[in-house]
Amino acid sequence: MTISPLPQFEADLAEYLKEKEDREAYEKLNAPSSIVVRFGYSMMVGEFPYSGEVKPGCGSKLVVKTQRGTEIGEMLTSTCRNSGCSKSVSRKEMLEYIENSGGRKYPFYEQGRVLRVATKEDLDEQARLEQSKHGMRTMVRGRIKAHGLDMRLVEVEPILGGERVVVYFSAEDRVDFRDLVKDLQVDLKNRVELVQVGSRDEARIVADYERCGQYCCCKNFLKVLKPISMKSAKIQKATLDPLKISGRCGRLMCCLRYEDETYEQLRKNLPHRKSRVGTPEGDGMVIDSQILTQLSKIRLDDGTIVAIPIEELTEPKLAKAPEVGERSMRREPRGDRRRDEAKSERQEGGSGERKRKRRRRRSGDETAEQAQGSTRTRDGDSDSVTSEDGVERPRKRRRRRSKKRTKHGSGEGSAPTQSSGGDSGSDTPKASGSGRDLGESSGGSGPKKKRRRRRRRRGGGSGDGASGGGGSSGGDS
Repeated sequence: MTISPLPQFEADLAEYLKEKEDREAYEKLNAPSSIVVRFGYSMMVGEFPYSGEVKPGCGSKLVVKTQRGTEIGEMLTSTCRNSGCSKSVSRKEMLEYIENSGGRKYPFYEQGRVLRVATKEDLDEQARLEQSKHGMRTMVRGRIKAHGLDMRLVEVEPILGGERVVVYFSAEDRVDFRDLVKDLQVDLKNRVELVQVGSRDEARIVADYERCGQYCCCKNFLKVLKPISMKSAKIQKATLDPLKISGRCGRLMCCLRYEDETYEQLRKNLPHRKSRVGTPEGDGMVIDSQILTQLSKIRLDDGTIVAIPIEELTEPKLAKAPEVGERSMRREPRGDRRRDEAKSERQEGGSGERKRKRRRRRSGDETAEQAQGSTRTRDGDSDSVTSEDGVERPRKRRRRRSKKRTKHGSGEGSAPTQSSGGDSGSDTPKASGSGRDLGESSGGSGPKKKRRRRRRRRGGGSGDGASGGGGSSGGDS
């Protein structure tokens, strides 16, 4: 009986042999001579020379000497040919990456060197400094409050070598913190460096995870924070809810810039709205489109709405939509039916009765017969209507439309005053009526002067108003 190995055993053996070959080749390589390191809370990047014998790998913790002092850094890659990491890149590739990621704005440094691979003592010392940050933050906040400065503390970063303590803060305007620095140097017994940061840099320092479940891009790999336009959010997002398009910094998410070029290219493939296109089901007009699915919603000439992929769209057979009579029969909308019914009623004369009823309601009459049989009489100042059956009803006065006032001569208001003072009491209503008509025809200033004359009459004043009041009272008596 022959024994044959299982396919899984053969695959595991091949993988083991490959790892063994890589290990032997790795042992023959020398240590890298230059290493790309990421350091600091601001995630700065630098390429520093390395002269040690230990061959670190990607992600190894290193002790580096930078322009700020001695601190802990993380190895990203190596740039020499004979490096100890199989994922090393050439210097040319690294410079191309920096140029594409921001160019001169990329936080890249070359003034420094790698001292050694971090030991257990170095990592323990860094952990102790991290634990002491709470007391430092409390002290700094107390000093800021004592000086009454309009600034907010973001984070405190102690350096491993003890050369300085970096304090990050945010403020709306520039702040004069010279006295604050002196007091902090006395309290912390170290050199203090204050750095003002914006909202996006603040998120890079203190933020951790985003809603996508990944580390914030600005804290993980994004070095140059370019502005994001609202146009990108409108194209990519179905809703402009600030909670859905804003990041930890409160501004538009940086990831909107990643797919902006793709969305722009896909949008160019879509047909314009209200343009006629041809489909397998007939010609129609584009009413909407979707960028990601590359579908167009089209209203056909017969009124049907369909969704067609843009690959199936062709040139229309007819340049214009056919007339109504040439279209196929379809269900009429409710609004069209109502318009047709109203049109037929107008042709039959049914709408005339409705207009007459509406006119009767406005005039205040109960029925059409009462409106025809009633006679209105006016005796003096009587404001009543007498019908044929002898019943008096209060007369409903019509409101006159106000005419636009025009500028005339200065004698427009004198006629009502003279007629009210010189005529007898029996003619007082006619005089007042003629004065009102004259005032209205002369530009609208007559009624205003008449009201003034009535006020003087009631107050018992002298002048034309008093004489007019006497005349009217005599006529009434």
